[in-house]
Amino acid sequence: MTQDELKKTVGWAALKYVRPGMIVGVGTGSTAAHFIDALGSVSHQIQGAVSSSEMSSAKLMSLGVPLFDLNDVDSLDVYVDGADEINVSMQMIKGGGGALTREKIIAAVAHKFICIADASKLVDVLGTFPLPVEVIPMASAWVARELVRLGGQPVYRQGVVTDNGNIILDVHNLAILDAVDLEWQINNIPGVVTVGLFARRSADVALISSEQGVKIIG
Repeated sequence: MTQDELKKTVGWAALKYVRPGMIVGVGTGSTAAHFIDALGSVSHQIQGAVSSSEMSSAKLMSLGVPLFDLNDVDSLDVYVDGADEINVSMQMIKGGGGALTREKIIAAVAHKFICIADASKLVDVLGTFPLPVEVIPMASAWVARELVRLGGQPVYRQGVVTDNGNIILDVHNLAILDAVDLEWQINNIPGVVTVGLFARRSADVALISSEQGVKIIG
C-alpha cells in the first residue's frame, strides 16, 4: 500500500467513533482530509462539524457537512485529526499544515481526541519532525532567540501566514524527552500563540495504519 492508501484506510476507520446526531471536531491535513471524505458519507446522520482550518471548512462544505462555530457549541463528543509525530504516550507534534492553534483549541473542547496516522508517524522520541510554533509577527526575532536558548534551531516557514494572521517558526534539532515541560516553557514565551506539542492534552485513542491493518492504541 502507498502512504496515501494507508492514510485513507485510517481516515475511514475513524468513522466508527462518529454517532448519529453528533457535532464532530475535524482536523487539518492529508490524513484528516480522508476522514472528511468519510464524514461526508454520513453527513445526513450528523448535526455537522467544527473545523480547525479554512481548508478543512471548504472541503466539509463541498461534501454537504454543516459547519458550526465553536463559540456556539458547549462541547464536542469527538475530535478526529492526524499528527506529524506521535509517541506511545499519545503525545504528538502537530502543525505541519499550519493549523496548530485552532487544532489545540478544538482538542481542548472535545471529550475524546482520536489521532489518525500511518505507522511512519509513530516514534519513540518526539522531535525528528520540526516542532511548529505559531508566533505573533512582531515577536518573531525575540521568540527565535528564546527557542535557541531552549536548544532548538528555529527556521521561519517561508510564505506561510496562518488562518489567525501569524507566522510559524519550525524548530529543528530537538529531542523531546519531557514534552509536557517543553510545551509549558514554549507557551510561556511572550509572543508565542501556541506550540505544536500536544502533550498536556494528548490523544485518547490513536488509530495507526500499516500493511497489517489498523492498530488501536488507548
